[in-house]
Amino acid sequence: MGSASMPSNPWIETPLIESSALSKAAGCRIFLKLENLQPSGSFKSRGIGALLQYSLLNHRNPDVVHFYCSSGGNAGLACVTAARTLNRPATIVVPLTTQPLMIAKLRNAGAYEVVQVGENWKEADTYLQERLLDNDQGGVYVPPFDHPEIWEGHSTLVSEVGRQLADQDENGGPDAMVCSVGGGGLLCGVLLGLERQYYWDKGCKVLALETEGAQSLHKSLLRGELVTLPSITTIATSLGATRVAQKAFDLAQEHGIKSAVLSDAEAAMGCWRFADDERIIVEPACGINLAVCYDGRLKKLLPELTPQSKVVIVVCGGSNVTLQTLMAYRDEYGWIERSTTNDAEIPSTLSAPNGLAPDA
Repeated sequence: MGSASMPSNPWIETPLIESSALSKAAGCRIFLKLENLQPSGSFKSRGIGALLQYSLLNHRNPDVVHFYCSSGGNAGLACVTAARTLNRPATIVVPLTTQPLMIAKLRNAGAYEVVQVGENWKEADTYLQERLLDNDQGGVYVPPFDHPEIWEGHSTLVSEVGRQLADQDENGGPDAMVCSVGGGGLLCGVLLGLERQYYWDKGCKVLALETEGAQSLHKSLLRGELVTLPSITTIATSLGATRVAQKAFDLAQEHGIKSAVLSDAEAAMGCWRFADDERIIVEPACGINLAVCYDGRLKKLLPELTPQSKVVIVVCGGSNVTLQTLMAYRDEYGWIERSTTNDAEIPSTLSAPNGLAPDA
């Protein structure tokens, strides 16, 4: 066993704020859990950080541990950030198709090494395990989402929400929680956290969102068995798991969650409207959670909500986004705003590409 003394958690308690703009748009009380403020820029800091802590605590010689991860996205960035906090090196292996922006962010975060190899994630992961991990006695593999300790880390989000609502004199917990689903690690954490806080017994609903072209959970629930997608065809690349974790599928079935699929246009719209309403930039994998607040989508998916219902949106964050990216999305998908609800009290209505004119 390793040392019992560990540095502080490589994640932080993030704010929970009530959004007046999104509440007005959704017709219920919207609370934003700002996971975009995590050290790595996404919720992944919780789960990946918890796994790294667990690995060090249970390694016979934690001083030689070297972490390896084959994610060029938010999981890889969380691995590097957490490893640096825990004073251990982390090597990230990514396919040749990884964007230069993410390579730069991984290096800037303190990666020991960033290796580009292979045409896809599978080839990069195979190289990591066969050429690097097998030749490093202190090597520890870090999966992006499918591990019990990762789910445990993500579950801390729910206990924080309970405390924060109570601190705001909002007793009883949330009436609903909304999160996006890629591989299912976040969903596992949310569902396990709700179990421990007994929120299921209080009627809390969970809305799990995916984009068209990455809806592995939705198709699996419809078929009643795990489905593997042939490919990923969405701009929300952080949701790009062809097969959701078995645990996520099992928990989703057990609790009868609501699963829904939105378009890339809706996810992109959620990004730019959120930027206009709350001055926060997120990538489409997170924008999908915010898109449901606009133009009646949330009420259609969860019709039992009332104006006093407390809905927690997990603003999961993500680092694969820039101002230029948002502008490009707006140019390509601005047509979706033709159906925008014309409510002048919502700031993003006034700034919508085809919404209300400022002098309307």
